Amino acid sequence: MGTALVVDDSLTEQKIITSCLEKEGINVLIASSGEEALEKVKSTRPDVIVLDVVLPGRSGFEICRQLKAEASTSTIPIIICSTKGSEMDKFWGMKQGADAYIPKPIDQAEFVQTVKQLIKQ
Repeated sequence: MGTALVVDDSLTEQKIITSCLEKEGINVLIASSGEEALEKVKSTRPDVIVLDVVLPGRSGFEICRQLKAEASTSTIPIIICSTKGSEMDKFWGMKQGADAYIPKPIDQAEFVQTVKQLIKQ
């Protein structure tokens, strides 16, 4: 079905998101920081990136902005998945180039549907 890179520093969130995706036949790669995510994107070219906002080092917003600015990664869909769920956070995430913004705790059905839709594009 495709490969998703899950970028989250919480082991619990990694497990929840990974479980949702693997049930749907999606391969999952994990990164715990923005820097690790950038390295994995360059070496693996995932079909979609699930990105937390609050990360060690650089924020998910910064990582999203950087990936969308580079020609080689600008077409990879990014879903920001964060506990920062206010309308302003969503607005800011979309302004950074995110293709979708899903607040935590995730609605698993909505999350899986969004991932599948973005992989198909």
